[in-house]
Amino acid sequence: MRMDTIIMGGGLSGLICGIALAKRGQRVTIVAGGQSTLMFNGGSMELLGCIDGNNVSNPLEAISILPQSHPYRKIGAERIEALAEEAKQMLADAGINMEGSAAANHWRVTPMGIAKPAWLTLSENLRIDDLGKLPAKRVALMCIRGYFDQPNGMLAQGLRDLGFDVQTIEFTTDDITALRRSPSEMRATSLAKRLLSTTALQRVADQINALTGEADMVLLPSVLGQADDSDIKTLQGMCNKPLRFVATMPPVVAGMRMQTLLRHYFKMLGGNYLTGDTVISGNFEDGKLLNVSTEKLNDMPLRASNFVLATGSFISRGLAANYERVYEPVFDLDVDADADCDQWTRFGILEPQAYFNYGVTTDGSLHCQRQGKTISNLYAIGSVLSGHDAIKMGDGTGISLISALAVARNITGGK
Repeated sequence: MRMDTIIMGGGLSGLICGIALAKRGQRVTIVAGGQSTLMFNGGSMELLGCIDGNNVSNPLEAISILPQSHPYRKIGAERIEALAEEAKQMLADAGINMEGSAAANHWRVTPMGIAKPAWLTLSENLRIDDLGKLPAKRVALMCIRGYFDQPNGMLAQGLRDLGFDVQTIEFTTDDITALRRSPSEMRATSLAKRLLSTTALQRVADQINALTGEADMVLLPSVLGQADDSDIKTLQGMCNKPLRFVATMPPVVAGMRMQTLLRHYFKMLGGNYLTGDTVISGNFEDGKLLNVSTEKLNDMPLRASNFVLATGSFISRGLAANYERVYEPVFDLDVDADADCDQWTRFGILEPQAYFNYGVTTDGSLHCQRQGKTISNLYAIGSVLSGHDAIKMGDGTGISLISALAVARNITGGK
């Protein structure tokens, strides 16, 4: 089986790269082990949120002061704006409608009620453009009885700290009560399935309209829209007050929707998606990767002109470590990491951890290196890249999107 490009990893970066290549006429296969870290995404994308502990207001301007080792600097600061616009449009084409600008961060609200800088946020979610000018003063926080994946007390207090006048209201409907017969059913995914019908949504709207009193805005946990946003729009149209959604603890329906829509769009463009399989090795010759083998197709190597590593960081097993070294487990690629294992971590959960910056070694075009030599047809994208701290800098999803599109352009000659 020979393709133009084989992508290893089916998360955000792998899917975006695959879509970009398929739109350019390439034959693309994605090899994906299963669910990705998109399942933890509450509905926002971050381009660059913080530098040295300081919040960034304009990511495009701030990128120019990042170190040369940062993926954005390797891609080229002058290219980021165009790639960011392409990413936003590609998400919209897939049915993921998000709002925001690469030139001005807004604020998203976490399940704990903490405001964090963001670049793009789903249109239905609560978004704050200016902390000094809130979109509403009095908000009704609707709490679903028996649903424990939203810490209502912490969320309400966090919203109050931001300046909102918050009223918490517990409610249920016959459809929700039926789920409570088993505590394990009171998860966001189960609620999303239970509340699909117009009748079920009307019952929720009736509760919202009856209980929210003098509120200027209603907030509801993000438990709708697993397949698309049609039921979200339906419920918003049924409510008498502006309705916005707030992110929940995992499993996150918004992230599942994004993953589903991106997979569907990739397949619609002719992409080949091999799920439940993992690349385990490859054959190299004269500075090129010739083919790869997977767990399920070990006797049938997959061949392509180009390969893209989108396997993620430690949480996705794109990177691994033992007592002696940090390594890339598929091809044993070169990794940017401290040789002394004592330097990998620091005591204290809030302390900066060096290993967050670790990743595969790449050149300016994001080609991988192996045994000190550049592999001319193997690229790395997303969280497996070194030179950044996604948690500290708030740039993880941005790097996934931007690096994916940059590599797609590199593979297709800049088109």
